[in-house]
Amino acid sequence: MPASEYSKTLKGLTINLLVKEIEPALSFAKEVLGAEVVYSDPDFAVLSACGAEWMLHADHTYDSHPMGNTVSNGAGRGAGAEIRLHGCDPDAAEEAAWERGYEVLSPATDKGHGVREVFIRDQDGYIWVPDVLLPEAE
Repeated sequence: MPASEYSKTLKGLTINLLVKEIEPALSFAKEVLGAEVVYSDPDFAVLSACGAEWMLHADHTYDSHPMGNTVSNGAGRGAGAEIRLHGCDPDAAEEAAWERGYEVLSPATDKGHGVREVFIRDQDGYIWVPDVLLPEAE
């Protein structure tokens, strides 16, 4: 689908992540989060999981964009943000993360706010939090 057509499908809040390379980011999303690839090329990808959709742009696509400096000057990616994927099994995501060498910041844990969650840092430094409702919270 051409970008001009895809943009017409977007509603509400969307997330666009700048990544060093598309392929490793796709691998994390598919293997750890269970995401499906809606579209992918070397510069851009769209992923879908648990009713959510997000986009990836390779760093080089932002070379002339003001935000590109934020990433290239080492300021860090996603500092202070956690990307939650509701309905994504935290135990399965944690196991897949360990098997593939990703950093698990906090293991899958039942929390007092009614969810079971795990904190995982991906290859680009983004913090993903797969979570599910605890049975008593449903």
